[in-house]
Amino acid sequence: MSRRDRIAALLETAFSPERMEILDESHLHHGHAGWREGGETHYRVLVVSSAFEAKNLIERHRMVNEALKPELDAGLHALAITARAPGEA
Repeated sequence: MSRRDRIAALLETAFSPERMEILDESHLHHGHAGWREGGETHYRVLVVSSAFEAKNLIERHRMVNEALKPELDAGLHALAITARAPGEA
């Protein structure tokens, strides 16, 4: 299973999102810290879930980081997070 698939499964379990996008941006960081051959080191995620209602930006990011802790511990180097409640632009 790819890291992208594992991230999707973890986010689905934690947030039951209405919308989710996961982009592997590792190729944009070739030669930078944390990059390694084969990629799967730098990701951008968008998660829209009611779990984020009444939560501020820092709380939302902490929630996503906690959900993805197994991947962060296993070598996911960088994670750009957009976490929104339904109806937010």
